[in-house]
Amino acid sequence: MILNIQKVSKTFPGNEVLKEVSFHIEDHEKAALVGVNGAGKSTLLKIIMGLMQPDSGMAVLSRDKKIGYLAQHQELTGDMTVFEQLLTVKRELLKLSEQMHISEKLMASLSGDSLHREMEAYARMTEEYERGGGYAYRSEVTGVLKGLGFCEEDFDKKVGTLSGGQKTRVALGRLLLTAPDIILLDEPTNHLDMNSIVWLEGYLMNYKGAVLIVSHDRYFLNRVVTKVIEIDRGESFVYSGNYDAFSRKKADMRHAEMAAYAKAQAERQHQEEVITKLKSFNREKSIKRAESHQKMLDRIDMPDKPAADEDVMELKFTPRFESGNDVLSVEGLSKSFDGISLFRDISFEIKKGEHVALIGNNGTGKSTILKILNGLLLPDTGFFKAGANVEIGYYDQEMQVLDMDKTIFEEISDDYPELTNTKIRNYLAAFLFTGESVFEYIRDLSGGERARVSLCKLMLSSANFIILDEPTNHLDINSREILESAINSYEGTLLYVSHDRYFINRTATRILDLTHRKLLNYIGNYDYYLEKKDTVEGLHFSDEASGGDNASETEAKQDWKAQKEEQARKRKLENDLAKAEKEIESLENEDKGIDASFEDPEIACDAEKCVNLSRRKEEISLRLEELYGIWEKLSEES
Repeated sequence: MILNIQKVSKTFPGNEVLKEVSFHIEDHEKAALVGVNGAGKSTLLKIIMGLMQPDSGMAVLSRDKKIGYLAQHQELTGDMTVFEQLLTVKRELLKLSEQMHISEKLMASLSGDSLHREMEAYARMTEEYERGGGYAYRSEVTGVLKGLGFCEEDFDKKVGTLSGGQKTRVALGRLLLTAPDIILLDEPTNHLDMNSIVWLEGYLMNYKGAVLIVSHDRYFLNRVVTKVIEIDRGESFVYSGNYDAFSRKKADMRHAEMAAYAKAQAERQHQEEVITKLKSFNREKSIKRAESHQKMLDRIDMPDKPAADEDVMELKFTPRFESGNDVLSVEGLSKSFDGISLFRDISFEIKKGEHVALIGNNGTGKSTILKILNGLLLPDTGFFKAGANVEIGYYDQEMQVLDMDKTIFEEISDDYPELTNTKIRNYLAAFLFTGESVFEYIRDLSGGERARVSLCKLMLSSANFIILDEPTNHLDINSREILESAINSYEGTLLYVSHDRYFINRTATRILDLTHRKLLNYIGNYDYYLEKKDTVEGLHFSDEASGGDNASETEAKQDWKAQKEEQARKRKLENDLAKAEKEIESLENEDKGIDASFEDPEIACDAEKCVNLSRRKEEISLRLEELYGIWEKLSEES
């Protein structure tokens, strides 16, 4: 065991955040700390690091073990460059290198015993330098920086000039290079693009020390962790396995608790009804029996009622009217900033009902495309056209659609003046804004609260084409799952930018990958994209390098067409299978109904009705036999 959390409690004014939280982390273990926003996860990390004192309990780190911590926000300043900042981790090696250089110069002027002693000292320093990775530390620093999304021209930038996200990446790189025995990471993927997240996954999976991670990135947690610690209403619960295993176990436990409680309640109600009935007879024997039943009732061990789920927002997107089949057409779009081309000559179409995810590394221009489509930026070349009856709703990760000087109530009432005060309050309550909180100013809200206001406005827009820019950024896992459910039941069309791979996997039917200033198309979710990525990129970019000969272009088009045909085939199979299952269920119910009819004395005595029912039962039997064969065949093909 490397870290032991013993009955840690912490209360802030009016809010008991942690209640005797206990768990431990083993050597080399990779664990996740999960819970809704405000559950106390970051507070617990600060207590472990000694940055905050608990009201009671303690966090005990094993003797002689080193701990490292990445907070969500970093305050790096000064004139040190990015590369120099990471080199500070290797200061002992740098000192040793200087001493070796001094020794080399000294040996040139020595002889005899003095030279011998200096050579022995130099040999010891060389051995220590090599053991510490002295001949590889520069390449190690370079590898970490590139893995975290920095290119070589970024290495010489001064840390004081970096954005908040870049500073967090520098701090993460420095932490990884220190290689402590246990690392605490608070939302480490927030400022990373997909490639960097994948790199970090591999790094942590192979890391020799232990890791405790706070993250809302479920795909990341599934790949890295083998244990999940949940903070729920201040208490801690430990589950073995990754995030999906935790989610399943928690759902099973919740179902079992509700079933046990319902069963106990039903038994209590039954006994109470029996007691009431016996007492109503008002006879000595029945009263004694009632007393006996009362004793039985008193002995029933009633389980506590399972705690209600935390308040969750209620989200449902409903288009006001249907759009035409052609929702969006983009032709030859290009955009550059300060002479740097983000993308050039990109073209794509979106059809009604598609859920399209636009992915790519940071800085490739994904959000820029969305801003162009919403009229917030002009393209350098090209044009786009919305189809017939298309009404767009836009969710902006920078929250530019919100007025910081308005209250929450004003933000809704000014945009939707037709709504009564009561209706506005009801809608805001569905997004967890109640009482006086509706009069808080937008500027005073947290990122998650602003996200909820934006989602409320988006829902009220009743748009049939929704465009989202990083919609999960400020949402906890529960809210992300609610958003996923709302999107999957949405009957309109969707285009969004996201780096949340779990979210993409659950909601996308098509992926556009913005890479090397071009768009590559994949008909499927994120797992399908991973499966086909190397093939599609190899085909596209080798074709481009050779001048894009017609044969390769034809092959690429055929591959895309084959993807669409395969998707269509699967959809038809699913529809046919559902149709067969529905007819089977209907006929089986009808067959049971006929059997019940035969038991009716009136029908049993009516020869004509019996004959007709027998004929229908035979028809049902023949059709069911046929349907069972169809279902079996479809199941094998799907």
